[in-house]
Amino acid sequence: MTITSVIVLYAITWFAVLFMVLPLFVKSQDEAGEVEPGTSPGAPDESMMRKKLIWTTIAATVVWALELLVIRSEIISLEDITAIFSRPV
Repeated sequence: MTITSVIVLYAITWFAVLFMVLPLFVKSQDEAGEVEPGTSPGAPDESMMRKKLIWTTIAATVVWALELLVIRSEIISLEDITAIFSRPV
């Protein structure tokens, strides 16, 4: 893998993990009991973005390292993937 491939793989993994982490621990303004005028009651009371970005980076790094391990050791090769998804004609 080239350095560009490694960086792109990390970026894709990071954003995928971010979208999984974003909805965690969200409490709506309605649940908190303080709805700001002009906002939806379902809007988050506190986003906790810094905490979520830190956890995203930690989790994405672990997942990325596992992905690199699988790719570099060829536990699953391109031929395996083609064999699974190829249709007999």
